[in-house]
Amino acid sequence: MQTPTIQRPQRPTGAFVGASWAALFVGAAAFLAGLWNAQTMQLNEKGYYFIVLMYGLFSAVSLQKTVRDRLEGIRVTGIYYGLCWLSLMLSVLLLAIGLWNATLGSSEKGFYAMAFLLALFAAVAVQKNVRDVALLKPAEDEADAAEASWSRCTRASAVWFRRPRA
Repeated sequence: MQTPTIQRPQRPTGAFVGASWAALFVGAAAFLAGLWNAQTMQLNEKGYYFIVLMYGLFSAVSLQKTVRDRLEGIRVTGIYYGLCWLSLMLSVLLLAIGLWNATLGSSEKGFYAMAFLLALFAAVAVQKNVRDVALLKPAEDEADAAEASWSRCTRASAVWFRRPRA
């Protein structure tokens, strides 16, 4: 059995990082603004949708981390991997059931569904970017440390060689 080779990810571009954060902010803010402005919704309904959003975001990030861990050869138990998938599906199902039974117009239901899915997708993209940057950070720090060490070494040797000999 071959062990998988781990490829170092490329640094995500600033545009992709910015677009990911913007999509997360827009999706979550639109969902929350919709809840804030929902005049026909009772407070317990608003709380339900808020918790479903938070649960969905957490489960999406947790699933992305688990999948990435497995790809990088980090051991993840099957039960946790399965629970991550179950949690993500459950959060989407809870939103669908809530919207199906809600006394909202079709356009409002679609708005909540799209804002929710945008936020979930963006949370996965943001987590991927954070993970990629964190994985590249030690290599960059090592390269900077090696360069700084080499620089100190060359300066010290230059001073030593310029010293007058007795």
